[in-house]
Amino acid sequence: MLRWRGLDDVPADWGRCVVTIGVFDGVHRGHAQLIERATDEAAARGVPSVLMTFDPHPAEVVRPGSHPPQLTTLTRRAELAEELGIDVFCVMPFTPTLAAQPAEDFVHSALVERLHVALVVVGDNFTFGYKALGDVAMLRTLGRRFGFSADMVPLLTEHTVTYSSTYIRSCVDAGDVAAAAEALGRPHRVEGVVVRGDGRGRELGFPTANVAPPMYAAIPADGVYAARFTVLGVGPVVGQVTPGESYPAAVSVGSNPTFSGRTRTVEAFVLDTSADLYGQHVAVDFVDRIRGMERFASVDDLITAMDGDVERTRQIIDGV
Repeated sequence: MLRWRGLDDVPADWGRCVVTIGVFDGVHRGHAQLIERATDEAAARGVPSVLMTFDPHPAEVVRPGSHPPQLTTLTRRAELAEELGIDVFCVMPFTPTLAAQPAEDFVHSALVERLHVALVVVGDNFTFGYKALGDVAMLRTLGRRFGFSADMVPLLTEHTVTYSSTYIRSCVDAGDVAAAAEALGRPHRVEGVVVRGDGRGRELGFPTANVAPPMYAAIPADGVYAARFTVLGVGPVVGQVTPGESYPAAVSVGSNPTFSGRTRTVEAFVLDTSADLYGQHVAVDFVDRIRGMERFASVDDLITAMDGDVERTRQIIDGV
């Protein structure tokens, strides 16, 4: 899959293509419908499929300080798009200049002159251009003028719930990672680098990997979760862990109230390995919530609860 950073990477001899446009945070099941329509239509026309996304999130540029929690990193977004068959992953730097560009100008300069688009595939809530004045109806009108088609895909709704990035963020924020996984089509993932913590987990017999996520990452509500833990980046010494292979993990999200902690952390007790994970780039895929975060009366009570968390983690992961 080709990866472009903006339209300057478009080859001079670029032919026609099918484009699907959106932020695509999460690349959830609703997004997958859009992508499937785009790749099917591209294959039928014998042209490449292009996914156009934006970075940073448009909300942060239009309303500074309003960046929503991020469900997927840009790299992860590209990986998922490639798995779904996209030929080109195009990241448009979202700048104040782009935000101020009239919708018609964006279509003419980006879609027509640079990408030579044959078909644009978008969701029925898609808006674009200055003050979001562009919509599907405008796309179709401009398509008739410039020689392309516009295809609208309805939002995916199941059990009276419309699957969207906003809905999934609300599930994650509430700690309902099972509902988030249902909408995503896979468990919600938090990536990060393993950093040194206070070492208290090791003292208790549960050495944990303290995962430092990137800015804006969507972190589940405080509590204990059953998860899968995967080493993504290979450091100098990996030890008893296979890069790319997932391991069951009991994950604590919170500030360790039993010890009056103040810093919110993501700490994974990784089962079936004793590898030194410091400095590794890892992924935590949250499968289900075991319990909320609790303040225990004694360390012994905490250890008893953690033993139960580990056992419950094995039951959940083995049952998936």
